[in-house]
Amino acid sequence: MKEAFVAKKTLGAGSTWDIAFSKDPQQKYMYLSDGENNQVHIMLRETLEVLTSFGDGGRQPGEFYGVHSIATDSKGNIFTSETYHGQRVQRFVYKGLAPVTKEDQGVVWPKKQT
Repeated sequence: MKEAFVAKKTLGAGSTWDIAFSKDPQQKYMYLSDGENNQVHIMLRETLEVLTSFGDGGRQPGEFYGVHSIATDSKGNIFTSETYHGQRVQRFVYKGLAPVTKEDQGVVWPKKQT
């Protein structure tokens, strides 16, 4: 058994609302929905180290308004649902693994092409 704190200074309803695991046979990654900070944290399951996070507060694609539940499917896609007045489900399509270059990825939705 292991224990870790994520966003320890978070007040209100706290930072851990739900968790899900990656669908690889080892379930190497754990996804944590943080409804108070409107983010999803991606962690190494073995060490509980936070590798990166994505999301921000808002109502646009990739933003969250009380991200509550989280789940994964057999293809590695991540699904989130929102509570309070967010009242929606979002799907984040699995595109493969890449090196983690930033602690916080911000909002991961398509940028405008210029």
